[in-house]
Amino acid sequence: MNSYEFSFCGVTLWAMPSGALFWPDAELLCVSDLHLGKSERVARRSGQTLPPYETRDTLARLAEDLGRTDARVVVCLGDSFDDVTAAENLAQEDRHWLMRLQAGRRWIWIEGNHDPGPVELGGQHLRELQQGGLTFRHIADPGQEAEVSGHYHPKVQLATRGRMISRRAFLMDEKRLVMPAYGTYTGGLHTQHQALNQLMGPQALAILTGPVPTCVPMPR
Repeated sequence: MNSYEFSFCGVTLWAMPSGALFWPDAELLCVSDLHLGKSERVARRSGQTLPPYETRDTLARLAEDLGRTDARVVVCLGDSFDDVTAAENLAQEDRHWLMRLQAGRRWIWIEGNHDPGPVELGGQHLRELQQGGLTFRHIADPGQEAEVSGHYHPKVQLATRGRMISRRAFLMDEKRLVMPAYGTYTGGLHTQHQALNQLMGPQALAILTGPVPTCVPMPR
């Protein structure tokens, strides 16, 4: 598996090419900011039509990651749906697929700022999760340590072949790990943004997603 293995607060973790995080010793897979149903929410609120396949694509990648890791615990780190109505309007086929992914696993929905946690879709709804010395929550708390969070959708901007491209990235310093967005239609915040510069320590690293995850100093 082309994953980047690293140590964070005494725990061995894998940054996966998709943007998922795997904790082998806990058999735990963490994904953040799925934003399922974004195309439905955009159409409902603005009338703009997007190809309505992002939920299926996101679930397909999640199923693949679960197959690769055989994770027994899944933590969805907030903003799993683009809003409450998007969760309610989830297509029956996608709802059944999600139920199949949940079967036999402990499935935890962490509360996000876009959704309070889809309590009608099975699994456990928590504000945050503490396990094995780590705390999983949606938005980073600058005063906390050993924290895994999401929310910011971090991206790294790279120059390649004379043009600029963006890659989703994990950000890590000695206190916190910020997850990339997992959802197909999610945007992102470049690491040069003031919010990320203020949040992350001076020695922060970025682990770029993609076929071969790569670790570099966090661009500022």
